[in-house]
Amino acid sequence: MDEVAGPGTEVDHDALHQRTVASLLGIEVREATPDRVVMAVPVTWKVHQPYGLLHGGVSALVAESAASYGGSLSVPEGKSVVGVELNASHLRPMREGTLVAVATPVRKGRTLQVWEVTLTDDEGRGVCRARCTLAVVDLDRPAD
Repeated sequence: MDEVAGPGTEVDHDALHQRTVASLLGIEVREATPDRVVMAVPVTWKVHQPYGLLHGGVSALVAESAASYGGSLSVPEGKSVVGVELNASHLRPMREGTLVAVATPVRKGRTLQVWEVTLTDDEGRGVCRARCTLAVVDLDRPAD
């Protein structure tokens, strides 16, 4: 993400996703608050593995993206978040439709956040369940 906003700051969703994998795959932000993020991605050939099913890595990418988006909205100005751990359990295959991810915080601490992400198909059936741990970092600090 090129820009990150703190709590109470209006976010330009389009600008945030330009020139990112989210833009490339067509991931849409449907809702974004510090306590809930909803993202969706069309399941087409662009996100399939060779057997015509949704690639598990795409589910993981959407889960971490949703958690990170919420985390970035939850931190003070001058801070951001980066993923440090992701656990994803793939529950059912998906060939087409829309994958929807809903991310909610389990804990938002000063230095670490943990988010739960539920990914469902068009019928509301669980496709993937993920947990993402985020480190809270200074924006002006160089990456290690």
